[in-house]
Amino acid sequence: MSGRPHRRPGALPISVITLLATLAAILLVPASASAATPHHGDGPAAVPSPRTVVIDGARLRQARIRLDRGDPELRAEVAALTRKADSWLGQGPWTVTDKPAPAPGGDPHDYLSQAPYWWPSQPRTDDNPWGCPYVSRDGERNPEVDTGTDRPDIGKVVNSTTTLSLAWYYTGDRRYAQHAARILRTWFLDPATRMNPHLDHAQFIPCKYDGRAIGIIDFSQQYTSVLDAVAVLDTGAPGWSGGDRSRMRQWNKDFLDWLLHSPFGKEESEADNNHGTFMDMQVAALALATGDRALARETVLAARTRRIDTQIAADGGQPGELARTRSWHYSTFNLVAHARLAAIGHNVGVNLWAHQGPQSQNLFAAVGYLLPAATGTAAWLHPELEFYRYAAFDIVRAAADAGDRRARAAVPHLQPPPGGDLWELRPAAEQLDSIAG
Repeated sequence: MSGRPHRRPGALPISVITLLATLAAILLVPASASAATPHHGDGPAAVPSPRTVVIDGARLRQARIRLDRGDPELRAEVAALTRKADSWLGQGPWTVTDKPAPAPGGDPHDYLSQAPYWWPSQPRTDDNPWGCPYVSRDGERNPEVDTGTDRPDIGKVVNSTTTLSLAWYYTGDRRYAQHAARILRTWFLDPATRMNPHLDHAQFIPCKYDGRAIGIIDFSQQYTSVLDAVAVLDTGAPGWSGGDRSRMRQWNKDFLDWLLHSPFGKEESEADNNHGTFMDMQVAALALATGDRALARETVLAARTRRIDTQIAADGGQPGELARTRSWHYSTFNLVAHARLAAIGHNVGVNLWAHQGPQSQNLFAAVGYLLPAATGTAAWLHPELEFYRYAAFDIVRAAADAGDRRARAAVPHLQPPPGGDLWELRPAAEQLDSIAG
């Protein structure tokens, strides 16, 4: 005998049978299984692309694929990201209902914040406990606004859920997703702790206003990051259910309705400075996130003449922001809104970076105006109480990604933000020098 195993005539070799069985098992896997949760090593086809509204979901997916293939640069960035995520695991959740006293309307579920640049002008007494009347001191932040209101906590909600959701997406560690989901449910969804979807009492001024339209910026400057965090969790994060998804969508619809139809929302939309830009960005993002692509596109298109043409001069300066005591901060701040609005525009087929106004106003020129100070080659010659060169980092990166050669050449000379360069993991402009207002 030859020692080879006997095979019946017409029978397939065992190796072929094994191969066919493996292929059959792959073909029979339910379609939903591949998107249930990220797993390194599943291959590019298994990596979900989040339906984000500002950050490009396709770029997130490509970053995940590069990371899975061992990209050393991205591994270093993920290490920095997870350090931040780890610091959030022991914090929160937060709720609007744990304030010492409710908002002026009396409902503990109403959001409350205080105008940051308004200060008491008189000594506090039993008859005048607030020290009223309050007076404006532009750019000087009153520390009392961080006590007794919801403003500090909403910042924590935004920063934690953004970081945790991305950390889950890139690592697959379920702890990050579960904690992000818990934070979102507590602030927005659970009946006992949820926030009402309006801002009637944002940036109140003691003895003067119970709330102001200008207070909408408390959310418009940061809430779009929550929309993207939710979109990331929607790819199948553990701890984030279909019921959570549908209730969050309804909260966003109700909030968008308030922004569009309330007196405060209409007033803020008419603002001709960064408040108007951020308002447009917030409306367009909420519209896209809730399925109203027509409103999102309409808002982005209108921003060409309403925001770019009116806010940016021919030389790229922003006169309305340069007049402030924090001119560097507000110049970069307003461009954060423009850059994020342009990112939303990319999702609805509008290229805001390509727009040229009647005096050649455009976003590339506005970024170019910042480049000498951003790269440290020249001083910033306008009023600024506290200059942080890194505030322009994301703005320049956004312009470079959009094709601007001057911005691209400037990138190696930028000062990274204190938290490190995470651009490749979340390619969207963010406010990096955090002050209120």
